Amino acid sequence: MSIFHFRYWSQLTPKDWFLRLISLGVAIILWNFVGGEDIVNKNVMVPVEVINLPRDLVISNQFKKEIEVSVSGPRSLVLDMGNRAISRQIDLAKATPGTMVFENTNDVINVPRGVKVSRIQPKSVILSLDKMIQKQFTVNPITEGTLAPDFILRGIQMDPDSISITGPQTVLSQFKVLRTKPIDVAGLRKSTQIQIPLDLDPVIVDLIGATTVTADLDITVETVHKKISGLPVEALKNDVPQRVTPTTVSITIALPKTLLRDKVDLSSLFQVIAVDEQKDGKMQVKVIQKIEFNDPIRVIKVAPQFVTLIEEVTLPVIDDE
Repeated sequence: MSIFHFRYWSQLTPKDWFLRLISLGVAIILWNFVGGEDIVNKNVMVPVEVINLPRDLVISNQFKKEIEVSVSGPRSLVLDMGNRAISRQIDLAKATPGTMVFENTNDVINVPRGVKVSRIQPKSVILSLDKMIQKQFTVNPITEGTLAPDFILRGIQMDPDSISITGPQTVLSQFKVLRTKPIDVAGLRKSTQIQIPLDLDPVIVDLIGATTVTADLDITVETVHKKISGLPVEALKNDVPQRVTPTTVSITIALPKTLLRDKVDLSSLFQVIAVDEQKDGKMQVKVIQKIEFNDPIRVIKVAPQFVTLIEEVTLPVIDDE
């Protein structure tokens, strides 16, 4: 041993010797637990984490939410990776509409010290970014089947009659309206309310989910117009029958086809009266329906609408004597 080394070691205090022994022990322990561990290779799934996405943009394509990462390192560190919040972060703070490709290089994964990334699959993450818009869509009802004979569908009221959807501009621009699944009207004879789901494209389902609306069906019997002529006018004044001119009128009615098929005597269904409401001899004609039916009859026109009272002239009595 040289004189220099001898002097160096002779100058060390007991305290220095103690600290150096502790350091040597710690190094030996670390070597046993890390350097002495088996080196293992393992494939782990790492989630893709998108951060700082601008509010007016949306990711419009489907992409893998996890990537496969091949790592190697001491067994304890590799097995502990599942307990760490390790992810493949993609920062979109400066993103603009369009397609962006993010390469999965080995240094994009923040693995523990001592662990090495050897491979990542897939090699890149492709994101299609689109402007986020809000669009109003009208709900259009679709029907199938045929109503009962002599009945018609006058209209369908939807609730709601329109739906607002927020989503990617390129997706929403492909659609103009939303349609229901077919509403079966076969054999219906009266108005009804039906809950019916919308027939949505999968990309719209992803935005708003499966959606059901209410359809109010306005169903009525089909009618035809019929003219009935020569209906006699009945007039009363002070409960006394009066003569009027003209003595008959004609009426036009909207008649349910169901009654027309039954060949009902239409003239027998109505009574025509004249009322002198203004006390001026001009009497208004009113039509009274004698029998009520399930399917109503509507009086569309009365001609003439007024008749004139014929005043009786009383001649004076002449005495012959």
